[in-house]
Amino acid sequence: MKNLYLLILCFVLAASQVAYSQEVIIVEEVVEEEETGLSLSGSVDTYFRTNFNGPNKGEFAQAPASSFGNLPGFALGMANIIATYQGKKVGAVADLVFGPRGEDAVFGSPLYAGGMAGSSQIVNQLYVYWNVSDKVTLTMGNFNTFLGYEVISPTANFNYSTSYMFSYGPFSHTGIKANFQLSDKFSFMAAVMNPTDITEFNPVGTYTLGAQLGYSTDAGNTYLNFVYGDQDGNLEDDGTLVTDQSSLGKTFQVDLTTGFDLSEAFYLGFNTTYNTTSAGEVFTGSDVQDLDGDGAGFYGFAGYLQTSPSENFSIGVRGEYFSVFNNGLEGVVGIDPATGDGSVFAATLSGNIKVGGNLTLIPELRVDSMKEEYFVNNDLNGSKSLASFLFAAVFAF
Repeated sequence: MKNLYLLILCFVLAASQVAYSQEVIIVEEVVEEEETGLSLSGSVDTYFRTNFNGPNKGEFAQAPASSFGNLPGFALGMANIIATYQGKKVGAVADLVFGPRGEDAVFGSPLYAGGMAGSSQIVNQLYVYWNVSDKVTLTMGNFNTFLGYEVISPTANFNYSTSYMFSYGPFSHTGIKANFQLSDKFSFMAAVMNPTDITEFNPVGTYTLGAQLGYSTDAGNTYLNFVYGDQDGNLEDDGTLVTDQSSLGKTFQVDLTTGFDLSEAFYLGFNTTYNTTSAGEVFTGSDVQDLDGDGAGFYGFAGYLQTSPSENFSIGVRGEYFSVFNNGLEGVVGIDPATGDGSVFAATLSGNIKVGGNLTLIPELRVDSMKEEYFVNNDLNGSKSLASFLFAAVFAF
């Protein structure tokens, strides 16, 4: 009987071990399936926009000079389709955009088609990556910028209209970058890229350097970003002109982005940026002349305060101050012709209403106030301010 009991006990133990082994194999297969494979995601957005104190039709129809959401009446945003292959070590992303918002986002792309619309004009991102280790990832191709608080896709922004800082910072880069996870909280990224927003190939032969230092906690994230380089390719390393034409100097931009939860119901974000391009040189007849001045560019700062009274409703305000110096940007703000300086303060109040999990409705009020006259009122007289209303519908899948 003792031998029989021992035999039964051995049989039970063996059966348990087989069952456990099968369970481990099944779990490993599930994990493997979750870690690898092809997935599709994306969004569709559309909106209505109108001015309260300015024209909405004809040649005098106007909008803030920031990117996206600027068309009058009922208008289209974009369709965004993202194909992602995620492997254990390697992967790839093909991010395609269709529609006015997508076309504005990739404005620097139709170079290969001779400046005309081509297939590259629908490519928002196209890159491959390699997880060299748990701490190091290499990425090569075309990827959206790491600068700024806001992004191209409306699904990741609380406000539907975008800030001036986002609109005139980089949209995308093409190059190679290396991400390093320095610790549980600190990360670092270094990149070598084509000039800003030149995404298909490099026609000018110069390169831009990029870097990012990140700090992450459970409450939020902070990123310090840099880009530096010659954007038009007309300068040699010693600063002399390559060709008989004018040249911009090198561009430097520093950008700080942070956001964190004040409580379960309140969130605060902040973004500030400074961009300057040195004066450079100009070819006049047979001589090269150095341009006087301290360079030109822009700077600004914006705060984002949001609260969620309920699970399906949030409300938030964005306040932004944006300034241009030495004619750093044309057609963006009202410029004082004597100094080349101009500025704008823009306040945007937005609601986010969740419907059915995938659809977000965004009613939005926005007021832009310039230092100089930039807009026109309903009587077609010069005006320093523009008040507008927007209602957007954003569907994510």
